[in-house]
Amino acid sequence: MGFNDFSNKKVLITGGLGFIGSNLAIKLVALGADVTLIDSLIPTYGGNVWNVEPIKDKVRINISDVRDPYAIKHLISGQHFLFNLAGQTSHVDSMENPQTDLAINAQAQLHILEACRHHNPDIKVVFASTRQIYGRPIAIPVNEDHPLDPVDINGIHKLAAEQYHRIYNNVYGIRAVILRLTNTYGPRMRVVDARQTFLGIWIRRLLEGHPILVYGDGAQLRDYNYVDDVVDALLLAASSDLCDGEVLNLGSKEAFSLTETAKVFLKLEPNGEVQYVPFPHDRLVIDIGDYQGDFSRIASRLGWAPKVSFEEGLARTIAYYKEYHDKYW
Repeated sequence: MGFNDFSNKKVLITGGLGFIGSNLAIKLVALGADVTLIDSLIPTYGGNVWNVEPIKDKVRINISDVRDPYAIKHLISGQHFLFNLAGQTSHVDSMENPQTDLAINAQAQLHILEACRHHNPDIKVVFASTRQIYGRPIAIPVNEDHPLDPVDINGIHKLAAEQYHRIYNNVYGIRAVILRLTNTYGPRMRVVDARQTFLGIWIRRLLEGHPILVYGDGAQLRDYNYVDDVVDALLLAASSDLCDGEVLNLGSKEAFSLTETAKVFLKLEPNGEVQYVPFPHDRLVIDIGDYQGDFSRIASRLGWAPKVSFEEGLARTIAYYKEYHDKYW
């Protein structure tokens, strides 16, 4: 088991021009994989061709939508690995357009898994899910045995997609692992708005000279994973058959309140400002409160633990957007 497993292997990444997908693609190319990227490039979903600029001549890019079962059938054939990362990530958008969220985050997952079952049953699948399916935590840190009680439409559909992957693993032998991600941040993330994570819009506002907006009293707890650590988790999950059919949390030993998070921003950029504002109603009604993920299962099963501290990762991220801000807003 190890990252060498990807040398000369065919790898398909849905959402491959997005934040996590592009960082994963860069790492896979370095490992010698034969990489194909699928992305719809729908403007609000985070895909950006510039994200793969360092490897643009070393990957195949297919502009298509995971909701198209015919395209998916063709693309999945012959692949050794599928990193299933495409999705609609905005919780607010899922409440405003639930049918679109259903089509992307649930129905499209069935298209993908059916294509695997009929055209490539030996493929290994890693599915990126979300901490959101837990809803409001009873206690933290949250482990995988915590009750599942989504507070929004996005969480319901992501939970359905998880169950689809488990059923296809258990019934049809399509090897699949589910990772529940927390706040992932780093270079190439969406920063024009908060559709992926609030950290993105905080970075943009900071670099544009606007105050960072903290909702509420700033006491809410969050944990953060730098994207390189998340990429390592994805690769470990794909490389091993020890966790097929299972769900694994990512997370961090560090948990920060929103106020503490803002202080890290200002430590790195002392001229920045923080402004506390009321929670927008559409966000407040689906907010999960405090969250920190317990990642002891993936640590014990696959040896994964985050390596990059929040301050170090944020410094790298800010430096990236200082250099390439014209590519992102």
